[in-house]
Amino acid sequence: MPSPRRIGAVSAAVLGPILLAYRFALIYRARAGFPRRRPARFTPADLGLPFESIVVASPGGSLPAWFIPANGGRPGPGVVLVHGWESARDRALPYAQFLHAAGFHCLVFDVRGHGDNRAELLPVSAGEFGADALAALDTMLGRREVTVAALMGHSIGGAGAIIAAAADPRTAALVATATPSDPDRLTRQTFRLAHLPFPPPVAWPLAWLTTRVFLRPRGHAIGAVSARDSIDRIAAPILLVHGRQDQVVPFGDLARLATAAGRARRRTGSAAALEILAVDDGRHSWLHEDEGYRRTVARFLAEAMGGPYAPHEAAARAGAVDARRLPETQEGFAALIDPPGRLRTIAELTGATPASGPEAGLIGAGDQ
Repeated sequence: MPSPRRIGAVSAAVLGPILLAYRFALIYRARAGFPRRRPARFTPADLGLPFESIVVASPGGSLPAWFIPANGGRPGPGVVLVHGWESARDRALPYAQFLHAAGFHCLVFDVRGHGDNRAELLPVSAGEFGADALAALDTMLGRREVTVAALMGHSIGGAGAIIAAAADPRTAALVATATPSDPDRLTRQTFRLAHLPFPPPVAWPLAWLTTRVFLRPRGHAIGAVSARDSIDRIAAPILLVHGRQDQVVPFGDLARLATAAGRARRRTGSAAALEILAVDDGRHSWLHEDEGYRRTVARFLAEAMGGPYAPHEAAARAGAVDARRLPETQEGFAALIDPPGRLRTIAELTGATPASGPEAGLIGAGDQ
């Protein structure tokens, strides 16, 4: 019969790594789940765009937003723009600029916990981005100027746009750019970006546990916050875009989303468009600077929703826009890469004293 000492040693050997992993997951959630708010520094007027300040009534509260009318405010199609992590509605203005030129009304808003909103008490995930995007779509469709509306999102905002489009059949089209395909994969990617030296046999189960601990406070199921699980419920035309040089969300996530969407199209016999655009020199952010991106998005939306311009003209007008990123902005989620990640060492994560100061967060500022 094993001695009590031996039983204790075996128990410690088994339970120790589990408890350590759980502690890691809790600290990860505390650092990665609460975005640093970056209030809007620019308005549409700074880009020469007309606008009206409005509010999106979301389950997350009253979200500040701008409605940007096109074509003199005459009835026509609109696009809801969903920004990325630790970003704000002003970071979506360069996208609104070329969409406005192509004849589309635009709505940009601050996702809960971002921009000019108050800080959240519970972790923010793609589920909250999706719920807020859904509320913004409802607000957009309630405008007298808007006949139909599309959703367009970047990074985790792309995942939110997919989740919202899957929930509301009124979505006329979807554009998702640089979008993570599923939560577990995204968590493993943050490990890599933060230079945490986990070998795959450790990273996979640790990411599995960490993701579920992250989502538990709001009661989300994994499938409910997964872009890949949601995209096969979308009947509207879909355009998926990714930069081949994306160092934040791997280029392979594009194939995972496209495969899931294509499988659903074949299963249902849907003839709705499914397009893929790979931007050869594109990184994670500011893909609007690529003329081919602007032309493709505008042409796709004009084909899906109509508008004041034929698809080829909408593409030409979008392509001709002098597309520049807003000054003094950063690539936030990409800030994990350079300088190296904020999850500096395993000791910091599992020690008794959490890291503090400017490197205490996981994800950086202004992902767009």
